[in-house]
Amino acid sequence: MRRLALPLAGMAAVALAVTGFTPGSSAAPAPAADTRPSYYSLKLPAGMAVADLVRDGYDISHAHGSRPTLVATPAEVDRLRARGVVLGKTGDVYQPVARVASDAAGTTYYGGYHTTAGHEQHNAAVATAHSDLVKLYDIGDSWKKTQGTGGHDIQALCITKLTTGDCALNSTGKKPKFVLHAQIHAREVSTGEIAYQWIDLLVTQYGKDPAITSLVDSRELWVVPMANPDGVDVVASNPTQPVMQRKNVDNSTGGCPAGDAGVDLNRNSSFQWDVNQGGPCDETYPGVKAVSEPETVAVQGLLDKIFRDTKGEVGEPAAAGTTGVFLTLHSFGSDILAPWGYTNTAAPDKTALVALGKKMGALNGYPVSTGDGGVGYFAPGATDDWLYGTRGVPSYTFEIGPDSGACAGFFPAYSCMGSTFWPKQKPALLYAARAAAAPYGPLP
Repeated sequence: MRRLALPLAGMAAVALAVTGFTPGSSAAPAPAADTRPSYYSLKLPAGMAVADLVRDGYDISHAHGSRPTLVATPAEVDRLRARGVVLGKTGDVYQPVARVASDAAGTTYYGGYHTTAGHEQHNAAVATAHSDLVKLYDIGDSWKKTQGTGGHDIQALCITKLTTGDCALNSTGKKPKFVLHAQIHAREVSTGEIAYQWIDLLVTQYGKDPAITSLVDSRELWVVPMANPDGVDVVASNPTQPVMQRKNVDNSTGGCPAGDAGVDLNRNSSFQWDVNQGGPCDETYPGVKAVSEPETVAVQGLLDKIFRDTKGEVGEPAAAGTTGVFLTLHSFGSDILAPWGYTNTAAPDKTALVALGKKMGALNGYPVSTGDGGVGYFAPGATDDWLYGTRGVPSYTFEIGPDSGACAGFFPAYSCMGSTFWPKQKPALLYAARAAAAPYGPLP
């Protein structure tokens, strides 16, 4: 269940409506009920599973390698405790932030995170300034754009030292491909910033850093910095307490409370799509059918074009000579998740997938897990499972950020980008891009 952050004026109006207090009266208003969400650990009573709470609409993160983390309002906490769930508060969702000067231009929020407009301006500027290195593509539309109610293009950049045939929307190019995919869940704000900094690293250090120059010369480095731009618009609509928008904003099914509509784009692919992931108002709602959402069409369509279809049946290993690596960024939990994510049955290439995951994990400090990671619920219909399951390309989820502290959760302080997140992820991304040439062969 999504928690919309009320502006202070709206909270005051609620208090007046409840108490009947009017300015000038002698009675003091009752304090407004606290509706702010917090993070909680949870211990379930016998007979209850995490998957049950997910199906009931509660907002539970993966947090692999530790107990799952619940995001809940005080009212939800009361309801769960009445069901016998033991909860312990582990932290606040929001960190104190000061507005920065560039907020006024509408390009940043929450201390420095980039809005949809900020990403779009950055993409255009990079493509213009580095036309010998960058191709910028419109790969499809957001849901709102398909409805004619605003919305955005879904944008992808291909970065390489461009020669004939490079960065074409087909699988015939000679250079191995590395894809970084971010902010499919809109509220996972650190993921879009990592993509932003990855783009800048590649174009600004080309010709200066020998290792990066070699990488850009020899790879196609694809980036989808914002896979859910409509959702990001909602998140950024409150710049100091961002809205907890996870899904896209497709409200076509109707019947959901304000802010609860939408489809979980990471449950909407055509691989192992599962109608039982939740109802239209739940955070893991997979849509009315597989690939029902234009954002899914856009991203899956791009991957379908640029990677060769050499995979056999689901249970068969990847073809010899498969190239490419795909990373989709999420938060939080400080983990690397390898296929499968829809089942605990081992993927046919599990040994090799885990080996590459451990190489990346040695650089960012994250452990590797597969299946449900011990948390108790799965992610059928996810983008990374789709690409590995249909193309054999090694595909991973990085869960960025810890479970507690100022750098934890969905809305960490922006200073965490420079102090923690980018320094940890930069070497792992560079390694993944190098490994794209032979991900199942001897690893570099």
